[in-house]
Amino acid sequence: MQERDAAADWTASGVVALTGHPDAPPLVPPGRAASVARELGEMFDVDGAALLGERAALTGRGRAGRVSVGGACRLLPLASGWAAVSCARADDTALLGALVEESLPVADPWPRFTAAAAAMEPDTFDERAALLGLPAAAVRPGRAAAPVVATRPHDVTGRLVVSFGALWAAPLCAQLLAGLGARVVTVETPGRPDGARRGEPRFHALLHAHDRAVRLDPDTDRDGLHALVRAADVVIEASRPRALRAWGLDAGTEVARGATWISITAAGRSSNRVGFGDDVAASAGLVALDATGRPVFVGDAIADPLTGLTAAALAVTAPGKLHDVAMTHVVRATLDGSAGGPAVGPVAPPRARPVPGPGPAPGADTAAVMAELGVPWPS
Repeated sequence: MQERDAAADWTASGVVALTGHPDAPPLVPPGRAASVARELGEMFDVDGAALLGERAALTGRGRAGRVSVGGACRLLPLASGWAAVSCARADDTALLGALVEESLPVADPWPRFTAAAAAMEPDTFDERAALLGLPAAAVRPGRAAAPVVATRPHDVTGRLVVSFGALWAAPLCAQLLAGLGARVVTVETPGRPDGARRGEPRFHALLHAHDRAVRLDPDTDRDGLHALVRAADVVIEASRPRALRAWGLDAGTEVARGATWISITAAGRSSNRVGFGDDVAASAGLVALDATGRPVFVGDAIADPLTGLTAAALAVTAPGKLHDVAMTHVVRATLDGSAGGPAVGPVAPPRARPVPGPGPAPGADTAAVMAELGVPWPS
Protein backbone atom coordinates (compact mmCIF):
# COMPACT_ATOMS: atom_id res chain seq x y z
CA MET A 1 0.00 0.00 0.00
CA GLN A 2 1.16 3.51 -0.75
CA GLU A 3 2.75 5.45 2.08
CA ARG A 4 0.94 8.69 2.87
CA ASP A 5 1.54 11.87 4.80
CA ALA A 6 0.20 10.88 8.22
CA ALA A 7 -0.42 14.43 9.45
CA ALA A 8 -2.32 15.34 6.26
CA ASP A 9 -4.47 12.22 6.53
CA TRP A 10 -5.23 12.97 10.19
CA THR A 11 -6.21 16.56 9.33
CA ALA A 12 -8.49 15.48 6.48
CA SER A 13 -10.13 12.63 8.42
CA GLY A 14 -12.22 14.65 10.88
CA VAL A 15 -10.42 13.05 13.84
CA VAL A 16 -8.25 16.08 14.60
CA ALA A 17 -11.36 18.19 15.15
CA LEU A 18 -12.37 15.65 17.82
CA THR A 19 -8.99 15.58 19.60
CA GLY A 20 -8.01 17.95 22.41
CA HIS A 21 -9.79 20.21 24.85
CA PRO A 22 -12.95 22.05 23.76
CA ASP A 23 -11.47 25.44 24.73
CA ALA A 24 -8.07 24.81 23.10
CA PRO A 25 -6.86 24.22 19.54
CA PRO A 26 -7.30 20.70 18.14
CA LEU A 27 -4.41 18.26 18.20
CA VAL A 28 -2.90 15.95 15.59
CA PRO A 29 -2.67 12.45 17.11
CA PRO A 30 0.47 10.31 17.07
CA GLY A 31 1.00 7.50 14.60
CA ARG A 32 -0.68 6.85 11.28
CA ALA A 33 -4.08 5.35 12.04
CA ALA A 34 -5.83 7.72 9.61
CA SER A 35 -3.45 6.69 6.82
CA VAL A 36 -3.98 3.01 7.59
CA ALA A 37 -7.75 3.54 7.54
CA ARG A 38 -7.58 5.40 4.24
CA GLU A 39 -5.49 2.63 2.66
CA LEU A 40 -7.82 -0.11 3.88
CA GLY A 41 -10.85 1.83 2.71
CA GLU A 42 -9.58 1.73 -0.86
CA MET A 43 -10.45 -1.99 -0.97
CA PHE A 44 -14.10 -1.10 -0.38
CA ASP A 45 -14.31 2.14 -2.38
CA VAL A 46 -14.91 4.20 0.77
CA ASP A 47 -13.00 7.00 2.46
CA GLY A 48 -11.66 4.87 5.28
CA ALA A 49 -10.15 7.79 7.16
CA ALA A 50 -13.50 9.58 7.23
CA LEU A 51 -15.11 6.49 8.77
CA LEU A 52 -13.09 7.18 11.94
CA GLY A 53 -15.19 10.24 12.76
CA GLU A 54 -18.50 9.14 11.26
CA ARG A 55 -20.41 8.61 14.51
CA ALA A 56 -19.51 12.07 15.83
CA ALA A 57 -20.66 13.61 12.56
CA LEU A 58 -24.13 12.22 13.27
CA THR A 59 -24.28 12.82 17.03
CA GLY A 60 -22.84 16.33 16.77
CA ARG A 61 -20.56 15.75 19.75
CA GLY A 62 -17.14 17.37 19.90
CA ARG A 63 -13.80 16.99 21.60
CA ALA A 64 -13.84 16.98 25.40
CA GLY A 65 -10.24 16.41 26.46
CA ARG A 66 -9.99 13.68 29.07
CA VAL A 67 -13.67 12.80 28.65
CA SER A 68 -14.46 10.79 25.52
CA VAL A 69 -16.49 12.35 22.72
CA GLY A 70 -19.33 9.99 23.57
CA GLY A 71 -19.10 10.90 27.26
CA ALA A 72 -18.86 7.37 28.71
CA CYS A 73 -15.08 7.06 29.10
CA ARG A 74 -12.53 9.06 31.10
CA LEU A 75 -8.78 9.31 31.37
CA LEU A 76 -7.80 9.26 35.03
CA PRO A 77 -4.44 9.39 36.83
CA LEU A 78 -3.11 6.32 38.62
CA ALA A 79 -0.32 6.21 41.19
CA SER A 80 1.98 6.05 38.16
CA GLY A 81 0.62 6.78 34.73
CA TRP A 82 -2.98 6.97 33.52
CA ALA A 83 -5.96 4.71 32.92
CA ALA A 84 -8.89 4.80 30.49
CA VAL A 85 -12.16 3.86 32.19
CA SER A 86 -15.54 3.32 30.50
CA CYS A 87 -18.82 3.42 32.38
CA ALA A 88 -21.47 2.79 29.73
CA ARG A 89 -23.44 -0.24 30.92
CA ALA A 90 -26.08 -0.49 33.63
CA ASP A 91 -23.86 -2.37 36.05
CA ASP A 92 -20.60 -0.52 35.39
CA THR A 93 -20.99 1.80 38.39
CA ALA A 94 -21.12 -1.19 40.72
CA LEU A 95 -18.06 -2.63 38.99
CA LEU A 96 -16.22 0.67 39.42
CA GLY A 97 -16.94 0.47 43.12
CA ALA A 98 -15.71 -3.11 43.29
CA LEU A 99 -12.49 -2.19 41.54
CA VAL A 100 -11.58 0.44 44.16
CA GLU A 101 -13.37 -1.41 46.98
CA GLU A 102 -15.74 1.44 47.75
CA SER A 103 -19.48 2.06 47.47
CA LEU A 104 -19.84 4.77 44.84
CA PRO A 105 -22.83 7.08 44.32
CA VAL A 106 -24.78 6.04 41.25
CA ALA A 107 -25.57 9.61 40.22
CA ASP A 108 -21.90 10.59 39.90
CA PRO A 109 -19.33 7.94 40.77
CA TRP A 110 -16.40 9.77 39.21
CA PRO A 111 -15.06 12.02 42.03
CA ARG A 112 -14.70 9.22 44.57
CA PHE A 113 -13.55 6.70 41.99
CA THR A 114 -10.93 9.14 40.68
CA ALA A 115 -9.55 9.75 44.14
CA ALA A 116 -9.32 6.02 44.91
CA ALA A 117 -7.82 5.08 41.55
CA ALA A 118 -5.10 7.69 41.98
CA ALA A 119 -3.57 5.50 44.70
CA MET A 120 -3.51 2.33 42.55
CA GLU A 121 -0.60 1.02 40.50
CA PRO A 122 -1.27 0.08 36.85
CA ASP A 123 -0.77 -3.67 37.31
CA THR A 124 -3.25 -3.82 40.19
CA PHE A 125 -5.73 -1.70 38.26
CA ASP A 126 -5.52 -3.93 35.18
CA GLU A 127 -5.81 -7.17 37.14
CA ARG A 128 -8.93 -6.03 38.95
CA ALA A 129 -10.56 -4.57 35.82
CA ALA A 130 -10.04 -7.82 33.89
CA LEU A 131 -11.32 -9.92 36.78
CA LEU A 132 -14.47 -7.80 37.04
CA GLY A 133 -15.09 -7.58 33.30
CA LEU A 134 -14.86 -3.79 33.47
CA PRO A 135 -13.93 -1.98 30.22
CA ALA A 136 -10.92 -0.20 31.67
CA ALA A 137 -7.14 -0.49 31.51
CA ALA A 138 -3.96 1.44 32.20
CA VAL A 139 -2.48 3.45 29.32
CA ARG A 140 0.51 1.46 28.15
CA PRO A 141 2.13 2.74 24.95
CA GLY A 142 3.60 -0.07 22.88
CA ARG A 143 4.06 -1.46 19.41
CA ALA A 144 2.50 -4.44 17.71
CA ALA A 145 2.99 -6.07 14.35
CA ALA A 146 0.42 -4.96 11.81
CA PRO A 147 -2.07 -7.64 10.68
CA VAL A 148 -0.95 -9.08 7.36
CA VAL A 149 -3.45 -7.78 4.82
CA ALA A 150 -2.94 -8.72 1.19
CA THR A 151 -3.70 -6.16 -1.50
CA ARG A 152 -5.81 -8.33 -3.80
CA PRO A 153 -9.29 -9.05 -2.40
CA HIS A 154 -11.25 -12.18 -3.25
CA ASP A 155 -14.72 -11.89 -4.73
CA VAL A 156 -17.38 -12.12 -2.01
CA THR A 157 -20.39 -11.50 -4.23
CA GLY A 158 -23.31 -13.56 -2.96
CA ARG A 159 -21.36 -14.94 0.00
CA LEU A 160 -23.31 -15.28 3.24
CA VAL A 161 -21.98 -13.29 6.20
CA VAL A 162 -23.45 -14.10 9.63
CA SER A 163 -22.60 -11.43 12.18
CA PHE A 164 -22.95 -11.78 15.93
CA GLY A 165 -21.46 -8.32 16.39
CA ALA A 166 -23.06 -5.27 17.96
CA LEU A 167 -22.10 -1.62 18.48
CA TRP A 168 -19.55 -0.50 15.83
CA ALA A 169 -16.54 -2.60 14.78
CA ALA A 170 -18.31 -5.81 13.76
CA PRO A 171 -21.29 -4.13 12.03
CA LEU A 172 -18.87 -1.93 10.07
CA CYS A 173 -16.94 -5.03 9.00
CA ALA A 174 -20.18 -6.65 7.83
CA GLN A 175 -21.34 -3.57 5.94
CA LEU A 176 -18.03 -3.23 4.11
CA LEU A 177 -18.42 -6.83 2.96
CA ALA A 178 -22.01 -6.08 1.92
CA GLY A 179 -20.67 -3.22 -0.18
CA LEU A 180 -18.71 -5.80 -2.17
CA GLY A 181 -21.83 -7.86 -2.79
CA ALA A 182 -21.98 -10.17 0.23
CA ARG A 183 -25.31 -11.05 1.84
CA VAL A 184 -25.36 -10.12 5.54
CA VAL A 185 -27.58 -11.31 8.34
CA THR A 186 -27.09 -9.96 11.85
CA VAL A 187 -28.10 -12.19 14.75
CA GLU A 188 -29.43 -10.71 17.96
CA THR A 189 -30.62 -12.68 20.98
CA PRO A 190 -33.42 -11.74 23.38
CA GLY A 191 -30.90 -11.38 26.19
CA ARG A 192 -28.35 -9.37 24.23
CA PRO A 193 -29.91 -6.94 21.75
CA ASP A 194 -27.57 -4.55 19.97
CA GLY A 195 -26.78 -1.70 22.38
CA ALA A 196 -26.35 0.64 19.42
CA ARG A 197 -30.14 0.63 19.02
CA ARG A 198 -30.24 2.86 22.10
CA GLY A 199 -27.88 5.39 20.54
CA GLU A 200 -28.07 7.69 17.53
CA PRO A 201 -30.64 5.98 15.25
CA ARG A 202 -29.08 7.31 12.04
CA PHE A 203 -25.76 5.76 12.97
CA HIS A 204 -27.36 2.40 13.63
CA ALA A 205 -29.19 2.66 10.31
CA LEU A 206 -25.94 3.46 8.52
CA LEU A 207 -24.16 0.44 9.98
CA HIS A 208 -27.02 -1.90 9.12
CA ALA A 209 -28.14 -0.47 5.80
CA HIS A 210 -27.63 -3.69 3.84
CA ASP A 211 -28.26 -6.50 6.30
CA ARG A 212 -31.16 -8.49 7.62
CA ALA A 213 -31.70 -8.76 11.37
CA VAL A 214 -32.94 -11.97 12.97
CA ARG A 215 -33.58 -12.70 16.62
CA LEU A 216 -32.66 -16.20 17.72
CA ASP A 217 -32.87 -17.55 21.22
CA PRO A 218 -29.97 -19.99 21.74
CA ASP A 219 -32.03 -21.81 24.37
CA THR A 220 -35.03 -22.52 22.13
CA ASP A 221 -33.72 -21.94 18.57
CA ARG A 222 -30.42 -23.82 18.84
CA ASP A 223 -30.99 -25.90 15.69
CA GLY A 224 -31.85 -22.82 13.62
CA LEU A 225 -28.83 -20.98 14.98
CA HIS A 226 -26.52 -23.85 14.05
CA ALA A 227 -28.08 -24.20 10.59
CA LEU A 228 -27.47 -20.52 9.89
CA VAL A 229 -23.83 -20.69 10.99
CA ARG A 230 -23.20 -23.87 8.98
CA ALA A 231 -24.46 -22.07 5.87
CA ALA A 232 -22.22 -19.03 6.44
CA ASP A 233 -19.17 -18.28 4.35
CA VAL A 234 -18.03 -15.69 6.90
CA VAL A 235 -18.85 -15.57 10.61
CA ILE A 236 -18.17 -12.41 12.59
CA GLU A 237 -17.83 -12.86 16.33
CA ALA A 238 -17.45 -9.80 18.56
CA SER A 239 -17.38 -11.26 22.05
CA ARG A 240 -15.08 -13.43 24.08
CA PRO A 241 -15.05 -16.95 22.55
CA ARG A 242 -16.80 -18.53 25.50
CA ALA A 243 -20.08 -16.80 24.56
CA LEU A 244 -20.58 -18.64 21.25
CA ARG A 245 -18.99 -21.81 22.61
CA ALA A 246 -21.76 -21.89 25.21
CA TRP A 247 -24.20 -22.07 22.28
CA GLY A 248 -22.35 -25.02 20.76
CA LEU A 249 -20.60 -22.95 18.08
CA ASP A 250 -16.92 -23.59 17.50
CA ALA A 251 -14.62 -21.48 15.33
CA GLY A 252 -12.27 -24.37 14.55
CA THR A 253 -15.09 -26.57 13.29
CA GLU A 254 -16.41 -23.88 10.95
CA VAL A 255 -12.97 -22.99 9.60
CA ALA A 256 -12.28 -26.69 8.96
CA ARG A 257 -15.28 -26.81 6.60
CA GLY A 258 -13.96 -23.75 4.73
CA ALA A 259 -15.58 -20.77 6.47
CA THR A 260 -13.83 -17.55 7.41
CA TRP A 261 -14.14 -16.71 11.11
CA ILE A 262 -13.52 -13.13 12.20
CA SER A 263 -13.01 -12.91 15.96
CA ILE A 264 -13.03 -9.33 17.27
CA THR A 265 -12.01 -8.88 20.90
CA ALA A 266 -10.46 -6.19 23.05
CA ALA A 267 -7.11 -7.93 23.51
CA GLY A 268 -7.21 -11.32 21.77
CA ARG A 269 -9.06 -14.62 22.09
CA SER A 270 -6.85 -15.79 24.95
CA SER A 271 -7.43 -12.63 27.00
CA ASN A 272 -10.23 -12.14 29.49
CA ARG A 273 -10.25 -8.40 28.98
CA VAL A 274 -13.31 -6.53 27.72
CA GLY A 275 -13.25 -3.08 26.23
CA PHE A 276 -14.93 -0.46 24.07
CA GLY A 277 -13.45 1.74 21.38
CA ASP A 278 -12.36 4.62 23.61
CA ASP A 279 -10.77 2.74 26.48
CA VAL A 280 -9.08 0.26 24.14
CA ALA A 281 -7.56 2.95 21.92
CA ALA A 282 -6.30 5.03 24.84
CA SER A 283 -4.93 2.09 26.81
CA ALA A 284 -3.10 0.92 23.67
CA GLY A 285 -1.27 4.23 23.63
CA LEU A 286 -3.28 6.17 21.05
CA VAL A 287 -3.65 9.38 23.03
CA ALA A 288 -2.61 12.93 22.24
CA LEU A 289 -0.75 15.12 24.72
CA ASP A 290 -2.10 18.55 25.67
CA ALA A 291 -0.04 21.63 26.49
CA THR A 292 0.62 20.27 29.99
CA GLY A 293 1.90 16.95 28.66
CA ARG A 294 -1.12 15.04 29.92
CA PRO A 295 -3.15 12.66 27.72
CA VAL A 296 -6.43 13.43 25.98
CA PHE A 297 -8.64 11.17 23.88
CA VAL A 298 -8.07 10.76 20.15
CA GLY A 299 -11.24 10.97 18.10
CA ASP A 300 -14.42 9.08 18.95
CA ALA A 301 -14.01 5.41 19.94
CA ILE A 302 -11.41 5.21 17.20
CA ALA A 303 -10.44 1.60 17.89
CA ASP A 304 -13.87 0.49 16.65
CA PRO A 305 -13.85 1.75 13.05
CA LEU A 306 -10.13 1.01 12.69
CA THR A 307 -10.77 -2.58 13.75
CA GLY A 308 -13.85 -2.89 11.53
CA LEU A 309 -11.81 -1.87 8.49
CA THR A 310 -8.99 -4.23 9.40
CA ALA A 311 -11.34 -7.16 9.99
CA ALA A 312 -13.12 -6.65 6.68
CA ALA A 313 -9.80 -6.45 4.82
CA LEU A 314 -8.65 -9.73 6.39
CA ALA A 315 -11.96 -11.39 5.48
CA VAL A 316 -11.62 -10.60 1.78
CA THR A 317 -7.88 -11.08 1.39
CA ALA A 318 -7.35 -14.21 3.52
CA PRO A 319 -10.53 -16.31 3.43
CA GLY A 320 -10.93 -19.69 5.06
CA LYS A 321 -9.03 -18.78 8.22
CA LEU A 322 -9.64 -17.89 11.84
CA HIS A 323 -8.61 -14.26 12.25
CA ASP A 324 -7.92 -13.22 15.85
CA VAL A 325 -8.47 -9.47 15.49
CA ALA A 326 -7.51 -7.86 18.79
CA MET A 327 -8.53 -4.20 18.89
CA THR A 328 -5.54 -3.37 21.09
CA HIS A 329 -3.11 -4.86 18.57
CA VAL A 330 -4.82 -3.13 15.64
CA VAL A 331 -4.35 0.24 17.33
CA ARG A 332 -0.78 -0.38 18.45
CA ALA A 333 0.23 -1.40 14.94
CA THR A 334 -0.47 2.18 13.80
CA LEU A 335 1.86 3.76 16.37
CA ASP A 336 5.11 4.33 14.52
CA GLY A 337 6.84 6.61 17.03
CA SER A 338 5.63 9.89 15.54
CA ALA A 339 4.39 12.19 18.27
CA GLY A 340 1.74 14.37 16.69
CA GLY A 341 1.17 17.87 18.03
CA PRO A 342 -0.87 21.04 17.54
CA ALA A 343 -2.78 21.24 14.28
CA VAL A 344 -1.49 23.70 11.72
CA GLY A 345 -3.94 25.22 9.26
CA PRO A 346 -7.54 24.22 8.51
CA VAL A 347 -8.97 21.06 10.03
CA ALA A 348 -11.73 19.07 8.34
CA PRO A 349 -14.84 18.41 10.44
CA PRO A 350 -16.16 14.88 10.94
CA ARG A 351 -18.42 13.73 8.11
CA ALA A 352 -20.71 10.79 7.48
CA ARG A 353 -21.94 8.88 4.49
CA PRO A 354 -25.57 9.44 3.48
CA VAL A 355 -27.98 7.64 5.80
CA PRO A 356 -30.19 5.38 3.67
CA GLY A 357 -33.15 5.09 6.05
CA PRO A 358 -34.13 3.09 9.12
CA GLY A 359 -32.06 0.05 9.98
CA PRO A 360 -33.59 -3.41 10.18
CA ALA A 361 -36.03 -3.96 13.00
CA PRO A 362 -35.25 -6.73 15.48
CA GLY A 363 -37.40 -9.81 15.63
CA ALA A 364 -38.18 -10.05 11.93
CA ASP A 365 -39.79 -13.19 10.53
CA THR A 366 -36.70 -15.28 11.17
CA ALA A 367 -37.86 -18.38 9.29
CA ALA A 368 -38.74 -16.31 6.22
CA VAL A 369 -35.41 -14.47 6.27
CA MET A 370 -33.49 -17.72 6.59
CA ALA A 371 -35.46 -19.30 3.75
CA GLU A 372 -34.69 -16.28 1.58
CA LEU A 373 -31.01 -16.78 2.39
CA GLY A 374 -31.26 -20.42 1.40
CA VAL A 375 -31.19 -21.74 4.95
CA PRO A 376 -34.39 -23.74 5.61
CA TRP A 377 -35.75 -23.54 9.12
CA PRO A 378 -35.08 -26.87 10.85
CA SER A 379 -38.21 -28.95 11.36
